[in-house]
Amino acid sequence: MNERPSTRERVIRTAAGLFRAQGYHATGLNQVLSEGNLPKGSLYFHFPGGKEQLAVESVRLAGDELCSALAATLASTPDPVQALERAVGLLGEHLAATDFREGCPVATVALDTAGHSEPIRTACADVYDSWQSLVANHLDSAGVEDPEEVATLVIAAIEGALLLARTRRDLAPLHAVGARLRILLNDGRSST
Repeated sequence: MNERPSTRERVIRTAAGLFRAQGYHATGLNQVLSEGNLPKGSLYFHFPGGKEQLAVESVRLAGDELCSALAATLASTPDPVQALERAVGLLGEHLAATDFREGCPVATVALDTAGHSEPIRTACADVYDSWQSLVANHLDSAGVEDPEEVATLVIAAIEGALLLARTRRDLAPLHAVGARLRILLNDGRSST
């Protein structure tokens, strides 16, 4: 039996989708309520900190969900090159399936709120750190030299590629970055 998500979870999920697609400033609270078919009083009841609290929790939820999907991909694909190809492929599929409206679940909010909200900045940084740590651990276990540094490069390159792909409405930047990262990972494996 499927349980219906709680009102609180529906607010967070609706907001996460809107923030991801159109950013923090372009998303109004009335739009969140309307799109989620939510009662007006539910927002401030569940989120007394208002839009900022909602954004923090939305970023964390969306970031954690992507981290879980990435963890599953890495766990089922020990080879870092193949894991990278699968992860980039899944991100590209999602981007194309949303008609290039939904790139990274964090980037739009991070760019939109940089310097304006410390709680949102911290939530975004925490999500990026969790992804980087996951990738670094996977690279380390595969024998890639300087796994922390390479993980930073991987995350930054994929984030940039998602932004370019979304802006251009073309997956070519993801494919190009994936091809170059493949070379980097193959060259960066220690020969022990």
